[in-house]
Amino acid sequence: MKSFSGLERLVPDYIKNFEAYIPSKPDDELKKLYGCSRLYRLNNNENPLGPPETARRVLEAFEPARASLYPSGDCYHLRSKLADIFGMHPDQFLAGNGANEVIAFVIKAFCQQGDNIITADKTFAVYEWVARFSGFEARLIPLVNYGFDADGMLERIDERTRIVFICNPNNPTGSWWDQAALRSFLDRIEGRCIVVVDEAYREFVEDPEFPDSMKLIADYPNLVVFRTFSKMYGLAGLRIGYLAAGNEVVDIIRRTCVVYSVNTMAQAAALTALDDTGHVARTREVVKTGKRFLLKELDLMGLPFVNGEGNFVMVRLPISDSLAYRKLMTRGVMVRAMTGFRFPNWIRITVSHMEALEAFVDAWSKIQREGRDFQALSKTLCQLRSV
Repeated sequence: MKSFSGLERLVPDYIKNFEAYIPSKPDDELKKLYGCSRLYRLNNNENPLGPPETARRVLEAFEPARASLYPSGDCYHLRSKLADIFGMHPDQFLAGNGANEVIAFVIKAFCQQGDNIITADKTFAVYEWVARFSGFEARLIPLVNYGFDADGMLERIDERTRIVFICNPNNPTGSWWDQAALRSFLDRIEGRCIVVVDEAYREFVEDPEFPDSMKLIADYPNLVVFRTFSKMYGLAGLRIGYLAAGNEVVDIIRRTCVVYSVNTMAQAAALTALDDTGHVARTREVVKTGKRFLLKELDLMGLPFVNGEGNFVMVRLPISDSLAYRKLMTRGVMVRAMTGFRFPNWIRITVSHMEALEAFVDAWSKIQREGRDFQALSKTLCQLRSV
């Protein structure tokens, strides 16, 4: 095959210096690779209950002939439903092919060469990635006590800052700003840039002090709120999320949207999922029960952890997270290694159904036991050599 001699000249420097994200192999390939017959997915914060029953019925009744027709280009019915729920206008909402696309919409709408975005150094990485592979600077502010540092972010804002991204609750630490903290931050921003509050895990939070960001949009015209159907509503495989903001801001973002990016099944399933409040309650109960079990077992195993809001727990290990990942995979348990989140030697565990959590505890207990046996054997060999 001939090489493309002019390719290097055509590639921007910021793309040359950016490493592609390589997703994991499909489950069937992973099971063959690691020699396990079953795989418990505790890596992507997926809902173990799956989609709400209302959404299941929509998916089961989907007419194959509709697959040949383009979907609603602007998710008209879904936006109208969201407007009814939140007491806003349909034009204040935009839907996208998952949160990743919605993030790209906002960055493309407001950033140009020389601009920067600001977020935390240990949060959902896609804010940073989209900015960097689009040629913009990503300023990363260290977390303080596992939470976003308002003062640190404010200090880094300059005349070229266009967007500040806040993940609330934060993935992966579960830390969150209450209503007073968020309002204070928005007041101190004074409209100098767009503030995005990503609430992907908002539905898991029951604390009354958690901010109702949708209601804040009327007071802060520079506020953009992200939400998703991937987590609580169990539609990750259909890829659908949305943003809400004031009319002026949404009108600007809309110019960067790719029409028809949200498929027909995703729109229909999301529309009905919003009505299934029982699914939210059931999922919260699963998470509560699972966390009680998992945190107790982590204590018994002597593993430090960070537990905030959301359907996940972050755990510090005495060994490399990549090594732990491989060892757990051979036992059919898949977790998220956290070096990519800049938390080396930590893993993130999705709070799932009890069978999966028990499988993790059993697998890690055996790994710990093997480690102790190896240490004891090494100590014995050293003593024998010294005789």
